[in-house]
This record gives sequence, C-alpha cells and structure tokens, in this order.
Amino acid sequence: MSQAHRNGSYYQCCSGFCIDLLQKFSEELGFTYELVRVEDGKWGTNENGKWNGLIADLVNRKTDMVLTSLMINAEREAVVDFSVPYMETGIAIVVAKRTGIISPTAFLEPFDTASWMLVGVVAIQAATFTIFLFEWLSPSGFNMKLSFNQSPSPSHRFSLFRTYWLVWAVLFQAAVHVDSPRGFTARFMTNVWAMFAVVFLAIYTANLAAFMITREEFFEFSGIDDSRLSRPYSHKPTIKFGTIPYSHTDSTLAKYFKEMHAYMRQFNKTSVEQGVAAVLNAEIDAFIYDGTVLDYLTSQDEDCRLLTVGSWYAMTGYGLAFPRNSKYLKMFNKRLLDFRENGDLERLRRYWMTGVCKPGKQEHKSSDPLALEQFLSAFLLLMAGILLAALLLLLEHLYFKYIRKHLAKTDRGGCCALISLSMGKSLTFRGAVYEAQDILRNHRCRDPICDTHLWKVKRELDIAQMRIKQLEKEMEIHGIKPPPPCKR
Repeated sequence: MSQAHRNGSYYQCCSGFCIDLLQKFSEELGFTYELVRVEDGKWGTNENGKWNGLIADLVNRKTDMVLTSLMINAEREAVVDFSVPYMETGIAIVVAKRTGIISPTAFLEPFDTASWMLVGVVAIQAATFTIFLFEWLSPSGFNMKLSFNQSPSPSHRFSLFRTYWLVWAVLFQAAVHVDSPRGFTARFMTNVWAMFAVVFLAIYTANLAAFMITREEFFEFSGIDDSRLSRPYSHKPTIKFGTIPYSHTDSTLAKYFKEMHAYMRQFNKTSVEQGVAAVLNAEIDAFIYDGTVLDYLTSQDEDCRLLTVGSWYAMTGYGLAFPRNSKYLKMFNKRLLDFRENGDLERLRRYWMTGVCKPGKQEHKSSDPLALEQFLSAFLLLMAGILLAALLLLLEHLYFKYIRKHLAKTDRGGCCALISLSMGKSLTFRGAVYEAQDILRNHRCRDPICDTHLWKVKRELDIAQMRIKQLEKEMEIHGIKPPPPCKR
C-alpha cells in the first residue's frame, strides 16, 4: 500500500478488511498508526539464511506490526510473534471457465458404460428370446410341433430375427412394419418391453438435453496433490500453472513438491492480480495461491468465470505479526478474541468477502451419466414382466387343455365366448372347423411331407363336416332348428 496518514476528517489510499480491522483496533486501544509498504514487495521467505519482505522488516524492527493476509507457518513463527489467527486459509487453485463444445459422443453420455452394456447385451437379448420363446410355446402362437422343414402359414410369419426387428422398433418407437406375435403371453411380454422402452426413452431424453447443451469446461483438479500438478511431465499435454515467487505458497511447494515447484517457475507471476488475469486470458491454466485471497477475487469477478477447485492444502490462518517479545502482542490477542466472540470479525468478513459473484452462483452444475443403480428400476420392471409372462404361459396352457372345453359347454354365446371371439379364438366345435378351413384356404404347401400332413387335415375336415350334417339332421328330426352357419 502506498503511504497514508490519519487526520481528523478522512483517510487516504486504502480500504479493505485489514484496514477496517486496523481502524477498529485503533478505536478500541486508542493508538494512531502510519501505513507503509515493504520496500522489496515480498511477503517474507528465508533465502540462504536471510529473511526478506515483511518478515525482514519485523526481524530488523523497522515496523511495529504487520496486518495483512500474512499466513502463519512454523518458519516465520521461529523469528517473529504471531497473534491468534483472525481468519482461516490454505493453499488453493483458481481456474477459469471456458466455453466448450458438444462432445461427439454426447448421445452416449446420459448413461454410463455399465448401463449401456446392460441394455444392449442383457435387456434387448432377454426381451427378444422371451418373446420368441413364449410365442413358440404358446398354444395359440407359433406351432412348436411343426418341423423346421415345414413352412408356417403365410398369415403368421414369425421368427427370431423378426422378433429382433419388433424389439428394436418398440425400443426406438420406429414407425415401421413389424410382425406381431399371435400368442397372448408373447403379446403381454411385448407390452412389458414397450413399458421398459417408455421408461428408458424418457430418462434418456431428459438426461440427453443437459449433455447436448454447449457447456462450460474447466480443469477440475482434486487439489495440490493432483497428479496433473504434482507430476506435470507425466501427462500430455502438460498443464500450465504458477504462483507468486517468495510467497508462503511458493516456499511450501518448494519444500514438499520439488518437481512441481521446478516446473512451474516458468509460469510464475509477480502479483496475484497478474496471476488471475493470466488465468482469465488463458495464458496459464491454473494459478495456485492463498485460498482466502483467491476466494475473494473469484467473488469479485463480474462474469463469474473464475472458480476455485479442489481441496485446500496446508491449512493455516492469517495473523498479526510482531517483532519477537513485542509488548503489543497480548493486548491485540485479547481484542481479537473479543472481536471473534461478539461477531465483529464475521461481520467484516461477510462485508468484504462477498462480491457480485455469489458462491452459489459460481457452483459447477453438471449432469453426470446415470449409473446402474439409478436405472435399476427399469430392469426390475423387465424382470418382473418376464416372470409374470412365464406364469401366464402356464395358465394359457391350462386354459387350452382343461378349461376351454368346459367353457364351450357351459358358456355358449355368453361372456366368455365373446371374449374368446374378440381374441380370435373359438370355444365351439363349429368355430374350430372354420379355423381349420382358413388355414387350408390360405396355405400353399410345396413340400412332400407337408402334402401328407395337408391330406390328413383335409380328411379330418371332411369327417368333421359329415358329423355336422348328421347332427343337423338329428336336430331336425327332434324338431330343433339348427343355427344358421356363420358367414366367413
């Protein structure tokens, strides 16, 4: 800070948290002060056994007290006295948000790899094989008794590959022609798969919107010990980052991260303002410095492009520094504790550390791919549908084998007959004959074995028609008018 003097009416040159705190000390303790700037502009580090900067002025007793964002550490405490900390801090990293582009694989990002594998390898295959199997085993579906050399009726062409086509069409809601299964169980399973597809597409579409938006990108470091920083040459391309030489951050990194410290020298800046500006201008990718100072600067950024990332390293605090055995230390410690207890320090911190860019405003909000745990309910729905369809297949077999004949006798023209008719199934003997006629009328067989089977069906049909005529004559003898034949 440039030199300033206090008089009875105004102050010159300086404002901020430390100035307000100094003024409060002045009012409480009743002293006057003169602000001076350290000659070499350094914070204070030990170089070759000799201190520089602010610490050197205290060691040489050129000043009575240092009140600034001076971090407490063991080396400094060995030569000067510090007050109790008035604010916590640590070493942090600031980066800038940059407008990114839509990733070429953005359409795959709504789900993670495990979810995509489960959909493609498990769900689709399970749906395809269960629909085809239920249709194959259904009494009213694909006739499993036919040999592979026989061709099914042209009115019902259904195969495994056609089932794949059906499953893909339902999944992606494609308006294409598909061959639907005939069996009730297979149709039920198709509807279960359609429910799964609705859930899948709804989740996919909702999450895809976030990934398709052009989003802001930045280097999301975990902290100082991130391998991209601590081992800069192990990653290509290398990250450009720096700090301020001869600062507490610089000395700490030189002590504990030698490779990192040697690499970053080429990107160091002389002041925190230059470092932050270099980050904004993309001259460097990150700037490492005092976390509290960086938080303050990010809050003052009107565009909210600055962002502190990762955990803070080497947590410590700010303290008032005095020459060794200073007579002022105890009285300042007492006042600091009073200020902390009555909330004065917190009020000053909120006043000066809150800027135009609020902490909540600069939080990074991104959509992460949905993991398997978040998508598990859809797969549970599919599994439950498969189990229920298997139960329905069993009930369908029981119905056609035992219940259908009983209903044909007890419910002629009733409710069950109407339901059966709507399903394309007949409870009556006459209806079964007409179903056989439809098969013969639409069937074109070119195989010798198939011709033999066709001859047997025709013979059975002739016998059935003769039996119908006999029954009609007996009904006329007894005065019962036979029902008119159904129009086909």
